[in-house]
Formats: sequence, structure tokens, C-alpha cells
Amino acid sequence: MPTRRLVMTGAGAACALAAAPALGQTPERSNPMPPELREALERDPTAPVLGNPQGNITLTEFFDYNCPFCRKMVGLVQQLVSAEPDLRIVYREWPVFGPGSEFAAKASLASLGTGKYWQLHHALMTMRGPADAASTMRVVGSVGLDEEQIRRDMLAEAPERHITNSFLLADHMGLVGTPSFICGDELVFGELTLTQLRDLVARGRRTMGV
Repeated sequence: MPTRRLVMTGAGAACALAAAPALGQTPERSNPMPPELREALERDPTAPVLGNPQGNITLTEFFDYNCPFCRKMVGLVQQLVSAEPDLRIVYREWPVFGPGSEFAAKASLASLGTGKYWQLHHALMTMRGPADAASTMRVVGSVGLDEEQIRRDMLAEAPERHITNSFLLADHMGLVGTPSFICGDELVFGELTLTQLRDLVARGRRTMGV
């Protein structure tokens, strides 16, 4: 069975990242993002997009359903979308907390074609207790999704490709954990306030000239 990295290389993600410099983690240390890396981060067809799909600035979030700080950010991200009508938010499911997180990530990605991704995402982020196979499927049923269909769609190529590319992108950029936010040429790790999120987006706009 191919390794996760081999699957990603076969999907072409490695070509997009070859020789690309790392991003800085503060405005003073930021490095310009190569176009290939920006394309891989912001325009992956397997990635869920929140906010304005045609927005002129993109914020990418790497998250895990079992990350307590990611769970605390979900409401603030929704507030950010309401406050920034021209903002695209790209979600990168990055299940670093083990098998339960990976199961939840695949289940949520499997729901993309149902029109209920956001209901499932919010329910997984606000559930009590850890996300694992059993709890994830309970949440799947609670939002009105067909559990057997989700299990079948979890085995499709797209969820695996999304997750494996998340690991490759995170490895390339040197991400240290979740949540990680990227806007413009800047990468910020950890729990943020709404003001800090809006400031990150504002700096991204200046960087991108929008």
C-alpha cells in the first residue's frame, strides 16, 4: 500500500512545493510565497471554502477536530466571515491527533457533496468529548446525513488526497500544530482573538495589494 507521502507526490503536490521557501511567522520575518505554494494552499478543489468563494483575499486554516484551541476558534471564524464580506476561508483538515481525528476529517470531507459540510463541521467542533469513529458517526446521524453513504464516501480518493496534501503542505511550511492560519505571506500559530484575526487579514490585504 502506498505511503501518504507517495500518494501526495502522485497527485502532483510535491511539484508545487519544490524549492519553495518557508513562510515567516511574524510580519517582520515573512517571506514572499511562491505562486505554486499559494495555488496549492488556496485553490485545492478538495478543500472546503467558507465565506465568499469569489473573495479577493484568502485565509487558510489548518485544524484538527480534537484540538481544543481549534474548537475555541470556530465561533470567531464565523464572526470573521460576517465582518469580512470579501474574505475566502479555506479549511485544511490536518488530523494530527491520531486515528479518531483522521476518521472525523474523512467523514467531514465525505460530506462535501451533500450540502451539509458546515452543519457537520460545526457539530464536530462543538461536540462534547473527543472525536472518534463512534462519536463522529453519531454526529453524522444527528445532522441528518446517511451514515452508510458517508462511510462509503470516506473511502473515495478526494478525502485521502486532501488529508495527505495537508500533511505535505504542513511539513513543507514547518507548521508546529493546530490551529495554524495563513494569509498573504504570513503564518500564525495558535488561538487568536477576533481582533488578531482581522489584523492578520488586513496585513494579508496589504501584502496582496487588495
